[in-house]
Amino acid sequence: MVVLCFVAVLVCYLDRVSISVAVVPLQAEFGWSATRTGAVLSVFFLGYLLCQIPAGWAARRYGARLLLGISLLLWSLFTLATPLAAGFSFAALIGVRLLMGMGEATMFPGAYALFASWLPATERSRAVGLLFSAIPLGTLLALVSSGWIAARFGWPWIFYAFGLLGLLFAAVWSREVEDGPGINRDDGAAGGSPLPIPWRRLLVQPPVWALIINSFCTSWTIYVLLSWTPLYLREQHGVSLANAGFLSAAPWLVMFVMMNVAAWSADSLINRGVNVTRVRKLMQAGGLSGAAIFLLMIPGADSMVEATLLLCGALGANAFTTAGFAPNHLDLAPDHAPVLIGITNTAGTLPGVVGVFITGWFVDTTGGYDAAFIIAALISILGSVVWLRYATAERIL
Repeated sequence: MVVLCFVAVLVCYLDRVSISVAVVPLQAEFGWSATRTGAVLSVFFLGYLLCQIPAGWAARRYGARLLLGISLLLWSLFTLATPLAAGFSFAALIGVRLLMGMGEATMFPGAYALFASWLPATERSRAVGLLFSAIPLGTLLALVSSGWIAARFGWPWIFYAFGLLGLLFAAVWSREVEDGPGINRDDGAAGGSPLPIPWRRLLVQPPVWALIINSFCTSWTIYVLLSWTPLYLREQHGVSLANAGFLSAAPWLVMFVMMNVAAWSADSLINRGVNVTRVRKLMQAGGLSGAAIFLLMIPGADSMVEATLLLCGALGANAFTTAGFAPNHLDLAPDHAPVLIGITNTAGTLPGVVGVFITGWFVDTTGGYDAAFIIAALISILGSVVWLRYATAERIL
């Protein structure tokens, strides 16, 4: 079940990230400005944001197997439709990207519903670490393969290939995945039907707001680099389209490795008796602070190699947050984790809308990317401070 959730996120990010490479020839073909390009990149996250909380509710109400099976079909079909929409009109492309974001919104609430049903506390960091590590791996594979596919077959085939892959995996998912028995206690014991959602009790808890703010701060760096790295390397360091995809993939490979290193390290510390709150604070605050240092160094990069190494450092450090805020949903409220991840992922998706669009505006206004990296660093520092002050791993509900 954990491995299939990992593969589902992998497919999700292959479909999602492909636009970051395809947007380069799209921009050239249709003559888009950086601001209009930013709109194409960011509208996906608007649809994703709007459906996070409803997805968390639906995962608890109808089961993650059915919900994610339908969603896989829908977002794969919208991926296949992207070239047709782009050729029809800019508005049609915006609409398809919006609908695709709505389809993918179920991914993490659905996975957390399955994890809350099946996993005991001692396995959560590793399961969540593996789940989240599909993000950089999917990003890496999308960046490398998208550039090659575009150069060899043309950019529309990026979407045809990944859309068909998603449809095939949807069939595997429907056959292999089962909804779990549900849990009501921290030891993973089976429970009955889903408990009522205590919205007010959740939203007045300071640790929940620490989660919400840190989801936003952690995601800001990820989404900005996810969407703009190929264009940054192409425009600032003169990298070709195929090489931009290859070099853009390197930081995500580092992030994939470090996410699993962080997750295994966190569970190892917890199993050796280290306080869980201390582990969560170490991983989250340390990851964000380290990412901020690398981000502040990127504007001074003089070469494509130096820039790539610094990007690797930023995402490698950010990876440690996978063992910080990410499993903390299951620490705080395991019975309500799908809804809680829906709430925090709503905040975590805002950078995909705001951060990606603002980056495009800064590029147009300043003619460079320096301000975008500095802002990302400052936001990472803010998240670290809030986490150290308010986060806990004690169960609140």
